[in-house]
Amino acid sequence: MYAMAAFFVLEAVVVFRWILIASLFLITSCSVHQNTESEPTFPETTGNEKHRLKPDMSWQIQYAGDLDTSLDVGGYNLDLFEADIHTIQELKQRGVFVMCYFSAGSLEDWRPDARDFPQEVLGQPMEGWEGETWLDIRQISLLQPIMNNRLDMAVSKGCDGVDPDNVNGFENKTGFPLSYEDQSAFNIALADAAHERGLTIGLKNDLNQIKDLLPYFDWILNEECFSYNECDLLLPFVAAGKPVFVIEYELSPQEFCERANEMNFNALHKNWDLDAYRVSCR
Repeated sequence: MYAMAAFFVLEAVVVFRWILIASLFLITSCSVHQNTESEPTFPETTGNEKHRLKPDMSWQIQYAGDLDTSLDVGGYNLDLFEADIHTIQELKQRGVFVMCYFSAGSLEDWRPDARDFPQEVLGQPMEGWEGETWLDIRQISLLQPIMNNRLDMAVSKGCDGVDPDNVNGFENKTGFPLSYEDQSAFNIALADAAHERGLTIGLKNDLNQIKDLLPYFDWILNEECFSYNECDLLLPFVAAGKPVFVIEYELSPQEFCERANEMNFNALHKNWDLDAYRVSCR
């Protein structure tokens, strides 16, 4: 009798154990499924795009006119909104590194997502640039979703990296009391969001924050450092083995190219409208 009772107790324990294991399996499976759907993942920035981003990269930048993709260069800088996905893919098939431009610190009223910017982030018109308005980059929570959508567009088009412009508003008359810390926080948030998506990112101008932002950015693109005698500020990127891209508009190539080559810059002479015209210093 006691043996029979022990048998039934043992059977009950075995059944309970299997029920417990099955329950835990179901709970774990549900948790994994939920996390997979709610947390999208992006490729890390460790693939071919960084191997093709070389310190001495030949390049072209063109936003206006009929796009000339016939140049034998290592990189192209194109407008994120205007560049055709098929053009980007054709360049990449040739091993070309594609940088995609958008303005991160200003509203350009002709862009298709211009209506997404809340009125409270709009500041002063950007002097000399019709249709552009400075943004209150302190309000990262309002601007980040818009910037994220642009970064996602860059991923979907196949861009290797992004070139966000106007990221030095704290030095300009924006209509907001922007501080050095405000600008640094916004720029780092941009860099982090780009890297989360497997994109490289360039620092546009913003020379006075290079010391703090160098670890977060993969290259720098500067306009007219030779004209303003401030090219030495770019040297930390050279020392870190990161490309320095320079554009000069007013100086002739004879006035800056020799020095640009000595400093290991990838320098071009371009027209102000950034059409196909190009004189490379290298």
